[in-house]
Amino acid sequence: MAEPDHTIFFTSDHHFGHANIIRFCDRPFKDVNEMNEELIRRWNERIGPDDEVYHLGDIALAKGDAFDDILSRLNGTKYLILGNHDAAALNHRKWFKWIKEYFELKVTDPEHPNGVQRIILFHYAMRVWRSDFRGTWHLYGHSHNNLPDKHDSLSFDVGVDANDFYPLSYAEVKERMLRKEWKPPFASAQE
Repeated sequence: MAEPDHTIFFTSDHHFGHANIIRFCDRPFKDVNEMNEELIRRWNERIGPDDEVYHLGDIALAKGDAFDDILSRLNGTKYLILGNHDAAALNHRKWFKWIKEYFELKVTDPEHPNGVQRIILFHYAMRVWRSDFRGTWHLYGHSHNNLPDKHDSLSFDVGVDANDFYPLSYAEVKERMLRKEWKPPFASAQE
């Protein structure tokens, strides 16, 4: 379980080094160098050296020394959930505590009824996931803010295109989830 003495962050789809993503996603950068520098700046503006970052895929298409240069400048302990553009990351595992296809995170949260918030981390959006009916959250990327957020689903896109190019803290994710109109599907049957 994650410890509460540091901040946990979530993000996705930086596409560092990918010039075409500027055009594909209508990103407000003149070129890939400006994009890389601004994304690094916004990452480090929020994330400190002791924080944890769960990156939900497509971190960089840069290769070799360019990949190393970018990742060496990013604060925090990084965990990577593989996306469909992470071949370069597999050749640079040293920058990540681990790399996985999917992960079920448990965050200590004294405000949660069980004291633990469960979060499903996957690059792709799912309509249903393990324990969704019990209030487990699902965070994803991949959609580049093109998938409408559902007000009654405890999931959303944490990708940079959907979040002003910033990573989101656990507190920010929680605040957003609390604004959802989700209700336990079996609540009336249990009363």
